[in-house]
Amino acid sequence: MQTVAVGWQVYSLTHDPLDLGLVGLSQFLPFIPLVLIAGHAADRFNRRKILALCYSIQVLCALLLLAFTLTGLRVVWPVFVVMVLFGIARAFSMPSSQAIVPTLVPIESFGNAVALSSSSFQVATIAGPTLGGLLYLSGPETVYTVVAVLLAIAAILMSLARVRQASVAATSQRGSELRDPAASESWHAVLEGIRFVRSRPVVLGAISLDLFAVLLGGATALLPAYAHDILHVGPTGLGLLRTAPGVGAALTAIALAVTPMARHVGRWMFAGVVLFGVATIIFGVSHLFVVSLCALLLLGLGDMASVYIRHMLVQLETPDAIRGRVSAVNGVFIGASNELGEFESGLTAAWFGLVPAVVIGGVATLLVAVLWMRWFPALRSVDRFPGH
Repeated sequence: MQTVAVGWQVYSLTHDPLDLGLVGLSQFLPFIPLVLIAGHAADRFNRRKILALCYSIQVLCALLLLAFTLTGLRVVWPVFVVMVLFGIARAFSMPSSQAIVPTLVPIESFGNAVALSSSSFQVATIAGPTLGGLLYLSGPETVYTVVAVLLAIAAILMSLARVRQASVAATSQRGSELRDPAASESWHAVLEGIRFVRSRPVVLGAISLDLFAVLLGGATALLPAYAHDILHVGPTGLGLLRTAPGVGAALTAIALAVTPMARHVGRWMFAGVVLFGVATIIFGVSHLFVVSLCALLLLGLGDMASVYIRHMLVQLETPDAIRGRVSAVNGVFIGASNELGEFESGLTAAWFGLVPAVVIGGVATLLVAVLWMRWFPALRSVDRFPGH
């Protein structure tokens, strides 16, 4: 909901697609210096408390956006400042949110847990943009008020959650084969997630494939401009466009929850990326609202398939002792592919125009899929998930 409101409000003030990219860039910048430290914190401290605090900071961000709107926002730089603070909260929440799932369920149920967790997230992804677009009809201040209330509820619920995270001492003992316990407070420990990812070609290939595919094919960042200039729909139409990828992702997540993927997971991952690229191209050339919705639905379907496989591979390959730090590295790749991808899309749109920017991104995604199949044959040939 907040994404729809911020995107529409910023674009209505400047009509510059580059500003849409700057919204994403301002959220990504904190990832660079903070997310590895956040991953170390997720392994050292209570992940539940970290998440509750991060959600509380996001409440503050929504309230600041509300205050800017009520006082009459005329320039967009205050929004970018708030998005930096929002990015700081996300930098610390992402490793903990990924690493906390295996401590909530038995390992044999982890596959279903990932699918169900993704399904619940996609329900919010579906409902949020649509509700955001509808509420925006009564003004952005309405959206930000509802966002603040819902985030406050999320903070309370997370503070009440029960997890089975091991103690720091036990974690250090179980991870002794991976690191020197004496270096637990040093950069050696902070950077251990990077060393682990580099030592696992399947993990490195999976998260880097997602990085470059979404980085180059990030058409969703330009949806406010497409809704306004190409498809000629208002904020409600923008909400529906934002919703369409979530619908496709939710359908995929439900299918995976009912029938978990068992064989040829590497091939399915590349198939999802290819579908993502093709759907991006179709959306880029479409001038019909219905066709654009269908293309975004397929985009979400392909994205969810690749995200599910990548998340399973990363989490099942990683010992719990360093799961937070590996999740932090994964978070850098996700943040780069999403927020930095939004900046890349806004920049190329400012250079080449909206339609060429999206089409070029889709073609580049297909090229990345072909190159990664050649450079990471072990990833392409993965048949089953680790331990299954």
